[in-house]
Amino acid sequence: MTATAIRVEETSANPLDMVEQFLSVKDWVFDRRGEDEMVVEVPSQWCTLGLFLAWSEELSALHLSCAFDMRVPDGRRSSVFELLAHLNERLWLGHFALWSDEGSPMFRHTVLLSDRRIAPEEVRDLMEIAVSECDRFYPAFQFVIWGGKSPAEAIAAAMLDTVGEA
Repeated sequence: MTATAIRVEETSANPLDMVEQFLSVKDWVFDRRGEDEMVVEVPSQWCTLGLFLAWSEELSALHLSCAFDMRVPDGRRSSVFELLAHLNERLWLGHFALWSDEGSPMFRHTVLLSDRRIAPEEVRDLMEIAVSECDRFYPAFQFVIWGGKSPAEAIAAAMLDTVGEA
């Protein structure tokens, strides 16, 4: 992960203001849809990810979902649900889910802020973890959805680390 500096210009209680500053530094395309919602296009290793962030002042929670640019055909959904269960066992933060309306796999995570403001480092970490987990497991989704592999085969293939040099 590369370090990204965020200059704090205001002391807003809305963490989306801090996210907006982070995105400006990263030069990612985003749209602030109001005080409490934001959508972002994130370039990743495999595709452009659709990031959605929402702030709930009532819960004092920042929610992030990061959707893949792929749809799961109805005939592959049961295999994808099994894949989701296995992938989620490997995650410390967040989880993968299937957006039922769109049929898109996504990574989700919510941060409870209680009575504190989000730190710039937390914004950076939250975004980088979401993108890195999506990049790490994108091949597993491809193997199950389009390659016809079982979830176990897909995870094994996606988790292979290349050893040596070509």
